[in-house]
Order: sequence, then C-alpha cells, then structure tokens
Amino acid sequence: MFRKIEGVNYKRKRISTPDGDFLDLDFSIVDSNTIVIIIHGLEGNSERTYMRGMVKSVNKAGWDGVVLNLRGCSGEPNNLYLSYHSGKTDDLDLVVKHLLENYKYKKIMLIGFSLGGNLTLKYIGEKGNVIPSEISAAVAISVPVDLKDSAVQLARFSNTIYMKRFLRMLKPKMIKKVLRFPNNGIRKNDIAKMKDFYDFDSLYTAPAHGFSSAEDYWEKCSAIAFLSEIKTPTLLINALNDPFLGKRSYPANDANSNPYFYLETPVYGGHVGFPKSIKMNGELWNEKRAIEFLKDQN
Repeated sequence: MFRKIEGVNYKRKRISTPDGDFLDLDFSIVDSNTIVIIIHGLEGNSERTYMRGMVKSVNKAGWDGVVLNLRGCSGEPNNLYLSYHSGKTDDLDLVVKHLLENYKYKKIMLIGFSLGGNLTLKYIGEKGNVIPSEISAAVAISVPVDLKDSAVQLARFSNTIYMKRFLRMLKPKMIKKVLRFPNNGIRKNDIAKMKDFYDFDSLYTAPAHGFSSAEDYWEKCSAIAFLSEIKTPTLLINALNDPFLGKRSYPANDANSNPYFYLETPVYGGHVGFPKSIKMNGELWNEKRAIEFLKDQN
C-alpha cells in the first residue's frame, strides 16, 4: 500500500497466441544478453508494486526484464472465453520461444510470484531434461504448490479478508465474460453466490479450460506433482507465516531428494511481502535473495 517504485519504464509488445488470443509483454531493457521473465500472481499485472520492485532489482543486476501479463491482466480483456490459470504453461512456453526466435539473448531466467510461481515450477518440471538450454535458473516466491491445500487454507475464517478481496476482483471480471460470451451456462446469480476458490474454479476455471472439476484442475496443475522432474536450478521461497499456504506448500522432501530444487522457508515474509524494515525503502529481502540465487547459478 505504501511502497513506491521509481525508475521502471516499460515498453510493451503484444504477441499473438495460436488460438487467436494475445499476450502483452512489458519489457524493461538495459541492453543485456540475459533476460528474466517475471510472472505475476492472481489478478496481478506489471504495474503491481511487487512486480515493479523485482523488475528494478533485475535491471540493477544488469539484466533485461520482461513481465508476462497473463491473459486478460494487461488492462484489456483477452479475446476468448478462457483466460489464464495456475497451470497454463503453454503461454509461458510461447513467450520463451518468442524471445529465443526474435532476440539475441544467450540466457533466460524465470521469476514467478504466487500463481505465477506455480506456473513457473510446473513449466520447469514439465520440461525436465528437454528444457531450452538458454534457461539457466528460476525462482518462485510465495507459491501454493498444492492448489487444493491452499484453496482450503484460503477458505478458512481467518483468511476472510483475503478471500473477499480476491472475489471483489474476480466477480466483475466474470460478469464481463458472461456478457461477452453468454452461451456458456453461467448466470450472474451464479457469480454472486461464489464464496471461495472451490466455487470459482468449479464455475469457471475448470469448465473453461477443459477440466472435469475443480479437483481435477487442482490435481493436474499443482506444481508439487512436477518438482521431482526439475532439472534446472530452481529456488522456492515460501515464508512460514504465509496465510495462503497449507502444509503441503513446504515440500522439504522434494528439496532433499532433488539436487536441482531448493527450498527456503523464512519465518516471516507473509504472502509476497518480505519487508526488511517498516520504511519499505530499498530492495525487499525476497528481491535481494532472488538475484543472489540467480547470480550463483550463472
């Protein structure tokens, strides 16, 4: 609410997707041969403070940065009834291929927050040994790696304030979708009744993206199922006091058994927080730690 990030200047490029949609990429360039793809969380975008802060840290480290605004999150509704979700790695793969085919970057690194972190981890795990050789490392921050576990966590009474905030963002967006695409069986009254992510994913996410149910979506898209297949140095940072995360979002066994996957669980940090002081000036702890890790791998 109070942090201000100056000195980040984006240049937007829109790329088309094979299904007739588009993705808006916001570049912050310092003329490097390395670029970091940064992916926001649920209903985020490149202008969120946590995104601008990370972009600034990436540029300070001497790397170009590009924010992947997920479908419908760049300030303009996307073209299709479907949009984005925690496991839609084909859009990330499209961006990676676009960078490799149209630019001269020798290295690509990834940073994902929350939903974008789940997407990042799933992508790295899915690709395994066949990941493009230019991708050298990844960092995921405040990630619900088990979607069902976190949906249950967020539905608790103690998280009411967060759940209501998400629904205040999602419901108007869904109403606009229904008005544009009236033949998908969703009524405004159905949207008004939504109380949690189970309702949202059952009503929209699952049917819109080809899943049989919310549980089917959660099971197939949770990054925890892909951690063992990670073959690229990857760091997951999840604070122990993150109110969004259940016990399964601290996958210590995977970190212990996979030499490419690292887990750090600071006591404090909340969800995408990690302030070093109440003044909120300078780099946040997670920004500094992400840059340190990426530098260590290159």
